[in-house]
Amino acid sequence: MKELTAINIILGVWLLLGVGVFIGLFFVAAPYGRHVRKGWGHTVGNKLGWVIMEAPSSIAFAVCFFLGGSPGIMSIVFLGLWEAHYLHRAFIYPFSLRGTRRIPLSVVSMGFFFNVMNSYLNGRYIFTYSGGYSVTWLTDPRFIVGAALFITGFVINRRADKVLRDLRQPGESGYKISNDRLFRWVSSPNYLGEITIWVGWAIATWSWPGLTFAFWTIANLLPRARANHAWYKTTFPDYPPERKALVPGLW
Repeated sequence: MKELTAINIILGVWLLLGVGVFIGLFFVAAPYGRHVRKGWGHTVGNKLGWVIMEAPSSIAFAVCFFLGGSPGIMSIVFLGLWEAHYLHRAFIYPFSLRGTRRIPLSVVSMGFFFNVMNSYLNGRYIFTYSGGYSVTWLTDPRFIVGAALFITGFVINRRADKVLRDLRQPGESGYKISNDRLFRWVSSPNYLGEITIWVGWAIATWSWPGLTFAFWTIANLLPRARANHAWYKTTFPDYPPERKALVPGLW
């Protein structure tokens, strides 16, 4: 029970920290991708940086699964959903990137720390302290809605990543405008997909760690979508004026 008390305390601090990050990112865009700039220390190649940042999520969550004892059906389902995203994000997506961009080690370190803590909080709660999810949870409306959102966001995110990759020829590293599907409506459908994934996760797990993760995802990606949208409008004079930053027709 001491660990559960610690988890609850960490979740409270984690949520407050997320509020601060959310506010701060409206003023300072994280220095990677199109917003990379000097003054953030040593850098590494973006492929290596993404692997270092994202691999802990896949590994730490799996460790929590195996430490949780005899797994039930729902534990396996949650493990499968989580790993479907993070095995791709850590070990497939980085090697699909084109160009030779670099990312500051400071950003990589912050991403690494976040993913270790986030995976621990979600994994330990689901597999050890949740009391278990019975097989009847598969037919619970919360799981059905959450899983549907997760899968929808997953498809949107994968599709957007592929479109962005295909805009560049091998060796190219510049940016272009896409008019494919959701890109006709928003500047960052990849972020819209990612937010949808983890809102779905929060509903499907019906847990404080899941809700905290969903909030952190929004806190990180909503300001970045805003910054990306402003960058596109500044960089491309013919950028479609009807296109929104993140939510089609709204914002």
